[in-house]
Amino acid sequence: MSEPTIASVPELSSSPPLQGERVTFTGTLGAMTHAQAAAIVVQHGGEATEHVSGQTTMLVVGEEGWPLEEDGQPSVKLQQVTQRNAEGASIRVVNEADFLHLVGLSERRDEVRRLYTPAMLSRLLDVPVHVIRGWERAGLIRPVQKIYRLPHFDFREVNGARTLSHLLEAGVPRVEIERSLRNLPERWGGGDRPLEQLELLERDRHVVVRDQHGYVTPSNGQRLFDFEPMAEETTSSEISGDEDHASIPFLQKVESDHWSARDWFVEGCRHYVDGEVDSAIESFRLSLMTEPDNPEVHFHLAECLYRQKHTRAALERYYVAAELDHEYLEAWTQVGCVHRELGHLESALDAFDIALDVHPDYADAHYHRAETLYEMGRAEEAIDHWQTYLEHDSRGPWADTARQRLANLRSEI
Repeated sequence: MSEPTIASVPELSSSPPLQGERVTFTGTLGAMTHAQAAAIVVQHGGEATEHVSGQTTMLVVGEEGWPLEEDGQPSVKLQQVTQRNAEGASIRVVNEADFLHLVGLSERRDEVRRLYTPAMLSRLLDVPVHVIRGWERAGLIRPVQKIYRLPHFDFREVNGARTLSHLLEAGVPRVEIERSLRNLPERWGGGDRPLEQLELLERDRHVVVRDQHGYVTPSNGQRLFDFEPMAEETTSSEISGDEDHASIPFLQKVESDHWSARDWFVEGCRHYVDGEVDSAIESFRLSLMTEPDNPEVHFHLAECLYRQKHTRAALERYYVAAELDHEYLEAWTQVGCVHRELGHLESALDAFDIALDVHPDYADAHYHRAETLYEMGRAEEAIDHWQTYLEHDSRGPWADTARQRLANLRSEI
């Protein structure tokens, strides 16, 4: 399938920007629903339609994921527009960000392209945080940047990886998905990166589906991902470094008598993502026997202990991680969350304050501090933190909670 013609988006000032346009949408929009987008079209002088027709003048492609159907084919609307343009029509195809700019919503365009932490992605995608971290270690997703050990991801890449996994699990042949991806212009998710993800998923059968117990790989029944072994060892700095594209490949089996701290750490990660938490705890402890001052291993051990409901033991390990690396954002945040769960609200506030001292724009810490203040009956002190959180994350259940809290406070005034 040939690529549809990509037209530049004119900026008009003397008349409504969409005057005379008949606009339809395809794919999932990142900044709003299709109904809200249709209302904006009408507001700016155009007409919104649900289907492609001979009168259609513009197709807007959503930024969230790719315009692919459940069978892996390009969206029906994209195929129809491609065909009509091949027959002589001149339907403009624009991405969501350009559409938002055209109608004067540049702030929404920035929102679409915002970066997300593992916790944010967990809430948006309804996937456990440890699964997101497992995807990163496998190289399936890559952080755009790391700030004080905290990775930040492009939502579209992560959501795209999940989409590919679902398509493969549904039985769509890889060759069909690959053909569709190659036919998508790069600006809408085509190019090499989704093909790399597809190859990794298909080759190693990294397909995740949900059942009543969590996430499972249907091809072999294993929980979460089963990562490919790698023959070459890497240095311990690759585990805890802040390189943008850092990942932790799994090593080939070696005699355990000769395993290094990193070998045991990697083995712990393997058990952890397979849901074998007791074995993961043992591996992380063995890693710490050789290298007791690695904050990342302490953090992973704390995560395992917390999943096993050993809350106070987990709290102590989170503290150790933060003591070894005073700028370990996720460790301080978890210290605060566990203190709050235990009812130690003042201690929770102290931990969140430390996290915000390290990184004042850390959205999760703002949210948790606001909720802790609210629980303490100090809702007015929480307002700034809820508002700051919404500046960084306007979607998902936490954003809904923050908006509802603010609305309730306004109604009480």
